Amino acid sequence: MNPALPAIGYVELIRENSAFRKLWLGNVVSLFGDWFNTIALYALILNLTGSEFALGAVFITKMLPAALASPLAGVLVDRFDRRKTMIVSDVLRAVIVLGFLVVDEPNEVFLIYVLTAAQVVIGSVFRPAQNASIPNVTRKIDLVTANTIMAATWSVMLAMGAALGGFAAEVFGLKAVFVLDSLSYLLSAWFIYRTAIPSPIDHAPKPPLFRSAHREIKEGWNYIQAHPAIRRMATVKAFWAVAGGGLVYMLALVGGQVNPLHQAASIGVLFAARGIGTAIGPIAARHFFTDERSWVMVLGSSIVLTGVGYIAVGLAPFTLIVAIPVLLAHAAGGSSWVLSTVLLQKRSHDRFRGRVFANEWLFVMGTETASILVASLVLEMGLLSLRNTVLGFGMTSVVIGLFWLMRAVPSEKNDYLTGNVPES
Repeated sequence: MNPALPAIGYVELIRENSAFRKLWLGNVVSLFGDWFNTIALYALILNLTGSEFALGAVFITKMLPAALASPLAGVLVDRFDRRKTMIVSDVLRAVIVLGFLVVDEPNEVFLIYVLTAAQVVIGSVFRPAQNASIPNVTRKIDLVTANTIMAATWSVMLAMGAALGGFAAEVFGLKAVFVLDSLSYLLSAWFIYRTAIPSPIDHAPKPPLFRSAHREIKEGWNYIQAHPAIRRMATVKAFWAVAGGGLVYMLALVGGQVNPLHQAASIGVLFAARGIGTAIGPIAARHFFTDERSWVMVLGSSIVLTGVGYIAVGLAPFTLIVAIPVLLAHAAGGSSWVLSTVLLQKRSHDRFRGRVFANEWLFVMGTETASILVASLVLEMGLLSLRNTVLGFGMTSVVIGLFWLMRAVPSEKNDYLTGNVPES
């Protein structure tokens, strides 16, 4: 593709860029299976335990192992062929999720946590490999379009996978959902196998991984610390997660109260609203905020608006009406996700990009884990009702967003004035 040509639209990018198209198609089927799996998993743990803390532990198990594995995952992504790394990750996850088929009794619940941890540790390699590969298959001018497509795909698959997964679990049973998730990983691997992902050639000899992993992890960390404009973008999602992690966890509990007789279906509807919101937000942001200098304001405002949306959830009756503020809250969050990702891709050198995204994932998952742990303990110990806990976390999100704006806006402006905004 000619880099001198102007940015192209969503359909044109998918149609004209075959490498991006295949990477995207793999993402489509994998995410669809993932959300089928996720809703089924939430329903399974609630059915077997009936415990808010047990559900919170599933959320934490989906995050904490990924956070701890992320620094090494970033080294793997920057050291090895990213295409092959994603293929291996998909195949391994296809095998792992079949293990959920054996979980039938409360005394087997521990297997849910073991298998989920294995699944997300492998996935912690896939995500930074994918994010780091997008600039290798698209022009810089098309990064906003490409990331908006990827984010909208995540959102649409969340909406479809959550809604259909909830109903499929009710109609066909949970085991059918887990088999479908396994097949989706294999189909994703096939699409990526057919994808050409170029990367800069590094002829320098490298020492064995076990000897240099610690040094390479430290190099990635130092690279982020040395560039405040990169560090700002690498941590903004973690600021959102301070309250956002607990709020998303409680969304499943709210769904369970909407219709206790059909928990999987009602949880699926609210997660579908979340998905629709995160699809709308990036598209709107791409249309209305074309000047990158305004994005830092958008990022902080999105944290505030997420909190406002969930305050509305806490004030509303727990019926399907709460899907509306959920949609609006995650429209704000979705725009933040895409814009910060694009800026990280633009500002990070390819040699460090895998480690940058892996460290970002460490920040996000670590913060979300703490947020969910606090929320689940508050509810399990009966310190606050579900409604009041949602309200408290919503207010926290507003405060965190305002704090980030006060810190980040002046710093970003100063970095632009002094020429300290790096470009890859």
